Amino acid sequence: MDVIDIIRTKRDGGELSAEEIAWVIQRYTAGEVAEEQMAALAMAIFWRGLAPAELASWTTAMIDSGDRLDLSEVGRPTVDKHSTGGVGDKITLPLAPLVAACGVAVPQLSGRGLGHTGGTLDKLEAIPGWRAELSTEAMIRQLREVGAVICAAGAGLAPADRKLYALRDVTGTVESIPLIASSIMSKKIAEGTDALVLDVKVGSGAFMRDLRQARQLAETMVELGTAAGLTTTALLTRMDQPLGRAVGNAIEVAESIAVVRGEGPADVTHLTLELARAMVQAAGVDADPAARLADGSAYEVWQRMIRAQGGDPDAPLPRAAHRRTVTATEEVTIGRIDALAVGRASWQLGAGRDRPGARVQAGAGIEILAQAGETVRRGDPLFELHSDTPERFEDAEATLAGAVVGGEHQPADRVIEKVGT
Repeated sequence: MDVIDIIRTKRDGGELSAEEIAWVIQRYTAGEVAEEQMAALAMAIFWRGLAPAELASWTTAMIDSGDRLDLSEVGRPTVDKHSTGGVGDKITLPLAPLVAACGVAVPQLSGRGLGHTGGTLDKLEAIPGWRAELSTEAMIRQLREVGAVICAAGAGLAPADRKLYALRDVTGTVESIPLIASSIMSKKIAEGTDALVLDVKVGSGAFMRDLRQARQLAETMVELGTAAGLTTTALLTRMDQPLGRAVGNAIEVAESIAVVRGEGPADVTHLTLELARAMVQAAGVDADPAARLADGSAYEVWQRMIRAQGGDPDAPLPRAAHRRTVTATEEVTIGRIDALAVGRASWQLGAGRDRPGARVQAGAGIEILAQAGETVRRGDPLFELHSDTPERFEDAEATLAGAVVGGEHQPADRVIEKVGT
């Protein structure tokens, strides 16, 4: 086979065979297909798309580029959740122990943030002593003994995706539904879980801002999972406004602890329960997540999960060295608070990174002090900014200048619709 012929075929709208796809993914992973050649193929896919058979073969080839985990020793049904990312989206933190308290094992392989959407691992690393890197053996042991683990994916899991994602990030080919779907699903299928629930965010603070495209992505991922024998469900959820009142790292952990104790903001608690019910159902277990939240068992699993990964669940969380309050400049009834503006401002304060590997500030972020539906007057507090570097405040304040949108607030369920079983 010849990689240039494969590029030309896709460039001209042709369909690649399973053998061609397997060959190019294998050779690319081994370093025998040049980065510029794979970049050209990714751009051809961006414009021409992948037929269903091509997409299935592409996903399989990425899975086969590395290891497949065997979770048969866990001793419980297993279910994972994946979110496409949003502002204040700390749902994984309370969700994993809650579902584990229902008798289901949750192997949550998570990532770090890049840009305005935060990373689960960055948030949890604000807990003193907590570690993200676990061996496969340690992960399976924790699933047996605790029922939940949130950790980084091992280097052997879909290595082709790791290379290809980095390439797409710098070649303008990220926004391709076939490439997004195969990237997510190759890792989740290789993870070896019995079931998967996808949280596909839609709105200004999400990667997918258009409902039609988000629905297409959800349907594509559900089809891939189902074809691989993985019970897969997707929820389309709103991300026009931040989730909860905390956006950052340590402050989102604090809010997550409040949720798992049954004391958190209503919107975060509601979505956590909705996803928990979907996960328990997908795993085939008859349990009531709301009862497990109310009786304290979810909080007990949270503490055990954090201790199992070296963290101290009772230790004080880091606090930023500097704070500044942003106040209203006029009287307004808040219709909504723009998620994208808040996410970008939190990133500017140091809660996120502008390149892979950069450090984040554990205490940086934004507390939202006024909510949609409230009327604020000139001088009333809107946001509290947290940062170790106060020179960042000015840019963050400028970003937040248009975040509060006046108008009538119409409360809406975060869940728009369900895709799949």
